[in-house]
Amino acid sequence: MNKKQIIWPIALLVLIGCANKEDGNDSKIALMKKTDPPPIELVDNPETDSYGHAIKREISKMKELYDVAVIQGKEETLVVYKVKHLQRFHMKKIEKKMDQYLEDKYSGEDFILSSDYKIFLETIRLKEKLRRGSISKKDAEKKFQEIVKLQKEKT
Repeated sequence: MNKKQIIWPIALLVLIGCANKEDGNDSKIALMKKTDPPPIELVDNPETDSYGHAIKREISKMKELYDVAVIQGKEETLVVYKVKHLQRFHMKKIEKKMDQYLEDKYSGEDFILSSDYKIFLETIRLKEKLRRGSISKKDAEKKFQEIVKLQKEKT
């Protein structure tokens, strides 16, 4: 038996093993693939039940974007998005278009927009903690405020 006949089956097993290790953690793949997380509503009685869903649905229709996450806090709503690779040259125009749309459609609301991958990753991690139940609503609101503060520091 030569080396090629030994190496190929081993390499194939390693690749198959790595491909099957996905355990549902979106944060592990959030920067490479579309995760399409559901909106997070941290308010007890939102004005409409599908407020975050409506924002996500409308923003996701933009052809320049490929992933959107929305967190509705008590005072502000964080909209985090990932821009398609070739559209990254138009980041300012995309954000201005999105901001204008949100201000027109949801006047009076305070929106924070971010295309930063770190902010997106922190948003996904918060969603995972809420889904697992490892964080309370009060702690989730604190974490949300930390994410907002981090975003404001970057601008």
